[in-house]
Amino acid sequence: MATITISVKDEVDKEFRETVRKRLGQGKGVLGKAVEEAMESWIHDEKQKEIAKRAMEMMNKGLYTLKGWKFNRDEIYDRQ
Repeated sequence: MATITISVKDEVDKEFRETVRKRLGQGKGVLGKAVEEAMESWIHDEKQKEIAKRAMEMMNKGLYTLKGWKFNRDEIYDRQ
């Protein structure tokens, strides 16, 4: 387990602690639990942004285009 020392604005600290108290109550470890949850959420969001960015790059390169493939109505509806 890591120990991290950070500096944040007083108003951010106050609002964060109040939100933690309302959601998780008061007790040993609740602040650390909330910070860990916030960090995990931020990491997840950043990973999703990267996935979306890569997908857009692939789409812009044309990796998901039909490249001139033509079809008719029967093929769309699987009719023979």
